[in-house]
Amino acid sequence: MAEPLIGRVIEPLPDSLYRVELDDGHRVLCHYPAGKARLQAVRILPGDRVHVELSAADPGRGRILQRLA
Repeated sequence: MAEPLIGRVIEPLPDSLYRVELDDGHRVLCHYPAGKARLQAVRILPGDRVHVELSAADPGRGRILQRLA
């Protein structure tokens, strides 16, 4: 598994999707999977910094692993 990248949420989209701009300037479409964060009502808002794991099949898509403080 590759090292998670850090990015900033640009805009929320429907169905738990987010547009994230990585620190290197690339923009990716990310989803936020269900799990403990969803159960604990962690909200992701525009401007939040997040850890992102990119998909090996499509580098334009990824998964938000964690919201940074």
